[in-house]
Amino acid sequence: MSTFERYQDLISNPKTSFFGNPMSNKLLVSTEGRFQTFYAPFDHINRDAKVVICGITPGKQQALNALEEARKSMLNGDSAEVAKQKAKKFGSFSGDMRPNLIAMLNHIGLDEVLGITNCADLFGAYSNLVHYTSALRNPVFLDGENYSGSPSMVKQPALLRQIELALVEEIRLLGQDCIYVPLGDEVSKVFTYLEAKGLVNPAQVLNGLPHPSGNSVERVHYFLGKKERALLSNRTDADKIDTGKASILAKVKALRAL
Repeated sequence: MSTFERYQDLISNPKTSFFGNPMSNKLLVSTEGRFQTFYAPFDHINRDAKVVICGITPGKQQALNALEEARKSMLNGDSAEVAKQKAKKFGSFSGDMRPNLIAMLNHIGLDEVLGITNCADLFGAYSNLVHYTSALRNPVFLDGENYSGSPSMVKQPALLRQIELALVEEIRLLGQDCIYVPLGDEVSKVFTYLEAKGLVNPAQVLNGLPHPSGNSVERVHYFLGKKERALLSNRTDADKIDTGKASILAKVKALRAL
């Protein structure tokens, strides 16, 4: 029985509430120290994907969006597999982070590499080209709040186990030519760890993109050239962003030439 099937009756029941603090305990997968992991339907793996966009972990809002979409799909008579696919497409990087993400992907030229006119279509007409995922597949909370990458995933045994079980499984099921786009420093550290294990090709990992969340809006605007270096706060490391961007653009140029 798959994880989705284990929760299927619960999710499809219109009387089930997904809300709690931080989510319904009926969806609780594990508690390890200060970390809690809950189930949300982000199981679907698009094995035909050309690009993989990887965040830290689904936040509460993304998890609730995916759960509600899965419920809607099943109540409309869809199969479990279709429900999972719709839930993941609807919930992944939903909310205010999606416009920031799309803008950065277009800015680095990923649209040209994929042969599409706008990376917004990765959430629409060309969703067949993308696999949305997270280093931690299911929503993880730290002291009841969305886990944002600190303390580092690769230094927390409980979180590293999740990476090695779920994310590594996904990578093995995806094509060897996939382009990986980690979002933010902490996910980049995860891919550096995976590169060292020989699980991904560094030439195909576009490390250096700021996380697209609202909390990183200044970093995003600087990356996009919308804010000048002289106007940045001391929270933003311009040199680091410049170095990451230069590396990404070099790799994108090489990918275009293939």
